Amino acid sequence: MGKAWTFLTQLHTLAGPALTLLYPLYASVVAIESTSKLDDEQWLAYWVIYSFLTLMEMVLRPALEWLPIWYDVKLVFVAWMVLPQFKGAAFLYERYVRDQVRKYGGLKDHPKSGKTSPTGKAKKKFMQFLTPKNGEQEAY
Repeated sequence: MGKAWTFLTQLHTLAGPALTLLYPLYASVVAIESTSKLDDEQWLAYWVIYSFLTLMEMVLRPALEWLPIWYDVKLVFVAWMVLPQFKGAAFLYERYVRDQVRKYGGLKDHPKSGKTSPTGKAKKKFMQFLTPKNGEQEAY
């Protein structure tokens, strides 16, 4: 039982990074190189949701330490988002995230394509954020 348990623990430890990072990185590169936009949407949605999940995990770390099954729950959730049979990331983005981005993110629909783009106000705020103010430039 000792060697089998060690093997299962190591397999479980490797499954997390492989499922949450390695496969999505590979699939994202394949999606970039393909002509289809559907796979691009799936993987962009995955990275948005995974980034949000990681940020929430960092903020809630003290509380999550009290949940011994958190890692397993996260692994199952990420598997649902990643696996092509489910396309959970695209589902979550279309169902929940898109409305919030439109509501609070300053995006509007293009009449021709149905896609969203930043409004002038959002672009201006973003550019103000990126542009250093006078006297704030750092010497490198």
